[in-house]
Amino acid sequence: MKITYLGHSCFLLETRAGTRVLIDPYDDKVGYPVPRVAADVVVLTHEHGDHAYVEMATGSPKVVRGLKEGGQEHARVAETVKGVKMSTVHTYHDENKGAQRGRNAMVLFEADDVKVLHAGDLGHDLDDAAVKAAAGADVLMIPVGGHYTIDAKMADVVIGRLRPRAVIPMHFKTEVNAGWPISTIDAFLAGKTHVKRVGHGVEVKDLPAQPEVWVMDWKG
Repeated sequence: MKITYLGHSCFLLETRAGTRVLIDPYDDKVGYPVPRVAADVVVLTHEHGDHAYVEMATGSPKVVRGLKEGGQEHARVAETVKGVKMSTVHTYHDENKGAQRGRNAMVLFEADDVKVLHAGDLGHDLDDAAVKAAAGADVLMIPVGGHYTIDAKMADVVIGRLRPRAVIPMHFKTEVNAGWPISTIDAFLAGKTHVKRVGHGVEVKDLPAQPEVWVMDWKG
């Protein structure tokens, strides 16, 4: 499986069989230039504009939504599309069960003998039920910028519960969203020794024996 980072919380997964899964595409309000991406499937963890701009995708992709009924209820996703198995873990965008920012779905993807968990805009620590539902993730994409999501400190707590082999931080401040009230990646990386800068795209082949943080670039 190949993972390409497009900025903010948006990633493209490409399987060996050629299936392309676009996750959490953003609109132009985020600040990143909005690319046009060929995709077979578009997956939305929640319905906010910086995660749900389906129009980023070209073609006629299947759209899989983590929330239903206008974003007010969790959807129970458990399906396989073109060889990619997807399931949702029901969480929230804040620490008050969605009272502030609504609901959120973490999505677990399985393909090419790899499990990738995208945490969406997770806003709280995980309870035992969520940890069990997300168990076995090899690669974790997790927000670290705080304010709208968990911050670097809570991200470390969640990582400790899930124990992935590789962690990809997302949803942090960069040069394109300097005015946002979120933190840069620096606080999350502080004190960590197993940090690998993998560039714009990474092939997930042999997972590291020692858990690593993979820092990705939003542009090639």
